Amino acid sequence: MNAPAGLQMDNPLLEDLGIRLASVGPGRSTFELDVAPRHLNRQGSLQGGVTATLLDAACGYAGLHDGTNGVLGHAVTVMLTISYISKVDSGRLSAIGSVTKSGRNLYFASAELVAESGELVATAQGTFKRSRSHQES
Repeated sequence: MNAPAGLQMDNPLLEDLGIRLASVGPGRSTFELDVAPRHLNRQGSLQGGVTATLLDAACGYAGLHDGTNGVLGHAVTVMLTISYISKVDSGRLSAIGSVTKSGRNLYFASAELVAESGELVATAQGTFKRSRSHQES
């Protein structure tokens, strides 16, 4: 399922970094980033924090779709483990997240960060806690 028309990512950090929500559906999500010089570290490769942000978003958003009305819920990251596998310095990246197990309050998700060439850049596994929005509190 693609990101429904009118669905707001509503995440200023992701928007500022140029990270786009490409698709979201029950138990999965995909984010994209076109790597630019501002995303690189001093060695000229993708900064680890950008990698972590992409993977965190892909894992987290994978568990936010309720499967009925297309409204995304809210969650916070409890734990995120990242494996950095290869370097990248340009091109389009896709972070693909999926829920591996879901309970009432917690869900577990994994994600892969993949370069345009198909090369695996990094992976992540995380635990997320569903939360209410600030408006609902």
